[in-house]
Amino acid sequence: MGGDDHDTDCAVVIAEVWTLLDGECTDDTRERLQQHLDACPACLRHYGVEEQIKAVIATKCGGEKAPGYLVERVRVQISRTTIIRRD
Repeated sequence: MGGDDHDTDCAVVIAEVWTLLDGECTDDTRERLQQHLDACPACLRHYGVEEQIKAVIATKCGGEKAPGYLVERVRVQISRTTIIRRD
C-alpha cells in the first residue's frame, strides 16, 4: 500500500483498522485514521474488506452463546493466568 504522501503510515492504519471498526479507538485516532482512509484508496479497500468480514462474522455468529461449561473453563483459565502472573 503505501505512499510517502500520507501523514500516517499505511501499515499503522492497517494495524488499527479493527479498533476503528469496533469503535475502540480515541476520537483523535478515529479522525487520523479516517483522514488517511479518505486519502488512500488502497487502505480504504482494505478497510472495506475488513468491514465485510466483520459483518459476516456478526451475521454467522450473532446471538449464539457459548455453552455454560465453556464459559466456566475460560473463566478458570483466566483466573489461573492472573494468579500465575501475580507471583
